[in-house]
Amino acid sequence: MNAKALPSTAQIDSSETRNDRFKRSFESWLWGSMIVATVLHFMLFQFWPTLTVKETSFTVEELKIIELPPEIEIPPPPEAISRPATPVIATAKIDDDITIAPTTFKDNPVEVLPPPPTNDVEADLSAAPVFTPMTVRPEIRNRAEIQQALMTQYPAMLRNAGIGGTVELWFFISKEGRVLDRRVFRSSGYVQLDEAALKVADVFRFTPALNREKIVQVWIRVPIEFQVLQHAP
Repeated sequence: MNAKALPSTAQIDSSETRNDRFKRSFESWLWGSMIVATVLHFMLFQFWPTLTVKETSFTVEELKIIELPPEIEIPPPPEAISRPATPVIATAKIDDDITIAPTTFKDNPVEVLPPPPTNDVEADLSAAPVFTPMTVRPEIRNRAEIQQALMTQYPAMLRNAGIGGTVELWFFISKEGRVLDRRVFRSSGYVQLDEAALKVADVFRFTPALNREKIVQVWIRVPIEFQVLQHAP
């Protein structure tokens, strides 16, 4: 066996291992790493863009006290309108002998009638309802329009409650047959019906009144009736 082929025990013990070489070079690696890290940090702080803080403040609106309006007191509903009382037949007895003679032209001939009023008297007729002499009474010419006006002006509250009535009005009629004035002569008992009747009166159209052969202005009384129509079942 060749003695040169195998190293001696002294040569093996004195040889340098890789771990020894790593330990010996550790100090140079440590200082080299420190220098590189220092250079990198310096460059990072030197060339990195400057960071700024974004404004994040906010404002708070102050609460305002609103004064509430005063409480409104709702009035109570109106009282229901009572229906008209049922008419009662009187128990009093009337003597059959009491009669009223009819007024005819035979007993009152036209020749003895008072003459028609003069212009001065006619001017005073509009002041107030008065008796006006006439031989031909005015006649209604537009009954269809009047019927339509009665339906339109009839107060809905009274109509729905089944309340009707008759209003008697004074009409002051011109020589052309137009209504110059109208006034309540006898109320129906309901203010609403009286006001509605005055509105309907403006729709009336008449034929001219005559006193003998002269056209005159006259006051006449006309009843206006508000009646709820009963529909057949």
